[in-house]
Amino acid sequence: MALYLIRHTTPKVEKGICYGQTDLDLAKSAIEERNEIALIIKDLDFEKVFSSPLKRCLKLAMSLFPEHAIETNDNLKEMNFGAWEMQPWADIPKAEMDQWSKDYVKNFVPKGESYIQLFQRVVSFISGIKMEESKNYAVVCHDGVIRSWLSFLLEMPLNKSFELEIGYGAVIKITHVQDLHHRIKFLKI
Repeated sequence: MALYLIRHTTPKVEKGICYGQTDLDLAKSAIEERNEIALIIKDLDFEKVFSSPLKRCLKLAMSLFPEHAIETNDNLKEMNFGAWEMQPWADIPKAEMDQWSKDYVKNFVPKGESYIQLFQRVVSFISGIKMEESKNYAVVCHDGVIRSWLSFLLEMPLNKSFELEIGYGAVIKITHVQDLHHRIKFLKI
């Protein structure tokens, strides 16, 4: 069985803006990026497709998998940046940013969540997917969701997860080998 993690394409937002659970639409480049993903998965059959309910993921999922009923789940949403959502990173109060930066894995964003909370909800959801052998499953989601799941599989400390390169439209194939062993292949970064 294989699980394909697909990151949404470029969102329609200015550079330097903090966003997480804000329901952003897709940029014009999304069509070209979507077509690149479609080429990678074109010959695959998928048993189920899961998606974040945020439109930057759901639109991509519906476009890539028009023949599937897309199962959305809030646990696949990006990190909640609370009071910082849609604020320029440069305008976030320095004291708040300094406090969060001391340990962004455990510290909460004001009125938001911590990275460990994101990790816990992602691991809870994805590990609960009932997968059959010899079947493919797709999860269309966000950067933080992918980093969380890869950190879990690789037993990587969360603060090291940002060393992984995961661009917009990334496609990662995770194949279950045996017991708790997995093969991870970056098909598109």
